[in-house]
Amino acid sequence: MITPEQIAYNWLTAFNEKQLENLLELYDDHAEHFSPKLAQRQPETKGLINGKETLRAWWADAFNRLPTLHYKPLTITANQDRVFMEYLRQVDGEPDLKVAEVLEIKNEKIVFSRVYHG
Repeated sequence: MITPEQIAYNWLTAFNEKQLENLLELYDDHAEHFSPKLAQRQPETKGLINGKETLRAWWADAFNRLPTLHYKPLTITANQDRVFMEYLRQVDGEPDLKVAEVLEIKNEKIVFSRVYHG
């Protein structure tokens, strides 16, 4: 059994190493994701996307556009069905951005993630 806290660490590792398939494996097939960056880049979504294929396209685009994108973990707090992560979004040439992200977990998969920018 994988704990929500371990899911968060696996998420950060997969993201920082740009292992897209490993990142997607952490998500339920019908997972939803909300992000202010998504709302900026794809206004028609109003910041919300769902399903692994849409998540794949979103992160593949980010990895291609921002090859130096890295998340530096600050805090991870978890209970049985939710993880709260704080991290610094770092990209060469851009100021660091403080981010909080909540992962809702069901049956050891992320079913909903929501990003907050500081």
